Amino acid sequence: MNGLERESPLQNRVTPFGDIVAIPQRGMFTGNRGIIHDPATKTLLRKRWASKAWLICRCDYKGRRRDVMAGRNWTELFFLDEAVALAAGHRPCFLCRREAAESFRAAWAVAAEMGKPPAAAMDAVLHRERMAGGGRRVHAMPGPLRDLPNGTVVVVSGAAYTIAAGRAFRWTECGYEPPAAIHDADSLLTPPSTFMVLRAGYQPVLHPTLAAFAAEATPS
Repeated sequence: MNGLERESPLQNRVTPFGDIVAIPQRGMFTGNRGIIHDPATKTLLRKRWASKAWLICRCDYKGRRRDVMAGRNWTELFFLDEAVALAAGHRPCFLCRREAAESFRAAWAVAAEMGKPPAAAMDAVLHRERMAGGGRRVHAMPGPLRDLPNGTVVVVSGAAYTIAAGRAFRWTECGYEPPAAIHDADSLLTPPSTFMVLRAGYQPVLHPTLAAFAAEATPS
């Protein structure tokens, strides 16, 4: 799913808030929300989603290569890491990330105390949680920062911070900053259902900046 890009970055990088912006940041994952671009100009349409299935996909899959935003089958979006993608309201793809998607669904079942839900059912819940009158919805904090699972994203003074091993790392256009001494947060950015999935044991793929910290806190 790699593709050639122009010198000027396309508007296809996703922030933890779910906004789609034009920045040169390289992402660990791609994904989509359906077709939301004009292939003739490689620019976004006014809408920011065309499907409730907001996916997190691999950047490499069976050797396929794509000219980004050149076709009309889906709009390629990019995320710094999986924590950012989950915070923006996406979930693992059942095609190119089958193992991760099944782990996500299994953790959802544990958290909700139910059988494994269909993908469409999870998408419907996530869509309600990520949208509020067309805008991004933030949520009440579920507990102190030190108790939040790896990959949770919170908001502090308008900025997004990803939690790894109880430490908070600020997301920026240039990547993650070193851990900050933060003792409280204003709100939860990760959708509540996804947060429950993380708390039930789903392990998101974190940027190398954070992965070493997360590994320190993972029992051997």
